[in-house]
Amino acid sequence: MKIGFIGSGSVALAFARQALAAGHEVVLSNSRGPESLIPLVAELGPRATAGTREEAASAEIVMLAVPWPSVPEALKDLPPWNDRILVDATNVFESLDPVVVADLGCRTGSEIVANLAPEARVVKAFNSLYAEYIASPVREGGRVVLFHAGDDAAAKGQVAKIAESFGFAPLDVGGLRTGGVLMQLGGPLSGQHLLRPDSSE
Repeated sequence: MKIGFIGSGSVALAFARQALAAGHEVVLSNSRGPESLIPLVAELGPRATAGTREEAASAEIVMLAVPWPSVPEALKDLPPWNDRILVDATNVFESLDPVVVADLGCRTGSEIVANLAPEARVVKAFNSLYAEYIASPVREGGRVVLFHAGDDAAAKGQVAKIAESFGFAPLDVGGLRTGGVLMQLGGPLSGQHLLRPDSSE
């Protein structure tokens, strides 16, 4: 499978390394252009390539992992999604220095992402975990629980299947509205790093 990344920060790279280790191909993109990613993809190996935002967004599954203020520009003028899966790994920080959480009113961040990516099947995932837990989902005592939410059951199932193959313990927490409230900044699942004990133990 080819997985595209809009954004190449720590969360995207942790997930990309898991995908490569599992035999998938990855296309990385960022706002600075493919040339800025050449050293990184050389380090990642032959199944990793640097591409434009449009090329990354054309993959079978796409992860969005950019700062919240960059989301509208990151999703602007992309090719039609045609029901492909968009994994929303963003967090709604308006600013990190000082820390300011965006005021979204009654909407969740993923609902806004879904509006900006019409025809994409949006799954909220990986935003509540630090990159180090994404990089190492199998730990002493069990597997890292991966909360995920979305309005399309098949899309959630596909993301969960991939995540489980990497070693995560997926846990469906509902739709983009209900699950998004739980997972985004300020929600009870934000920043929670839980382990599911290995059933074989």
